Amino acid sequence: MVHAIRIHRHGGPEVMVWEDVDVGQPGEGQVRLKHRAIGLNYIDTYHRSGLYKISLPAVIGTEGAGAVTAVGPGVTDIKVGDRVAYASPMGGYAEERLIPADRVVKVPDGIDDQTAAAMMLQGMTVRYLLKETYKVGPETTMLLHAAAGGIGLIACQWAKHLGATIIGTAGSPEKMKLAQEHGCTHVIDYRTEDFAARTKEITKGRGVDVVYDSVGKDTFPGSLDCLKPRGLWVSFGNASGPVPKLDILTLAAKGSLYATRPTLVTYTARREDLVASANDLFDVVGRGIVKISVNQTYPLEHAAQAHRDLEARKTTGSTILLP
Repeated sequence: MVHAIRIHRHGGPEVMVWEDVDVGQPGEGQVRLKHRAIGLNYIDTYHRSGLYKISLPAVIGTEGAGAVTAVGPGVTDIKVGDRVAYASPMGGYAEERLIPADRVVKVPDGIDDQTAAAMMLQGMTVRYLLKETYKVGPETTMLLHAAAGGIGLIACQWAKHLGATIIGTAGSPEKMKLAQEHGCTHVIDYRTEDFAARTKEITKGRGVDVVYDSVGKDTFPGSLDCLKPRGLWVSFGNASGPVPKLDILTLAAKGSLYATRPTLVTYTARREDLVASANDLFDVVGRGIVKISVNQTYPLEHAAQAHRDLEARKTTGSTILLP
């Protein structure tokens, strides 16, 4: 039998159960994938806790890499033995799984399975944030919360390559140093400094063009106060809890600001967009522009402990689960 982590109710890490599951053979347009590595992401904790509602029981996890062991009818561009990776749909915390063939991409030979599993969701998220949600370039000054996290370290490197001035926040001297080593121009310790006041000081009162905010409750509404007039607040996560309800008149009062809540699912909904995004990511990683830091590994059956450490902010960079 195949083992998987399943949840039968929402709650803390204790609701995650190591169980036998029946995977079955792939149907029309599907492939069966044997995982070699599985990515850990904050969205997994939202699915587990019930912040993002899902049908139960469920196998959570939205990212992984491995080898194709079977293909279903109608699949023509993926074959048995191909090394592939994905960033959706949910179902990743399993030794093996079925997945739609149009949601996986082939992994280049120069990228190993652990790196692939650690980079797909976070790396493609960074790609759309920096190149589509707001087009970052040499004239951009940006504020990046959680700069030493998985997305943060990738974003620091990629934004530096694009020429941006990067102001990052982090929660300890060690994390601040890590962010700087990965390309942050300025780093703010949000535990000891007022990040909004410090951002205004760094920018000589002008504010930043864009704020990338995956923290949520703890950085709102301070993130809005960091923006220049007509700046863009990009909310793409809730690590500290959901963002309180926003009175849209606040955007007017603080300088005709823009706000958006993007998702990777939307940006990669079409097959051609998914492939283009993955290929762009593979390119910057393959050329060494972006290095993926896999700083923690856990056995898949110990995923609950990985969740505890992630939510306690004990992790840096990317974390993977090994089946």
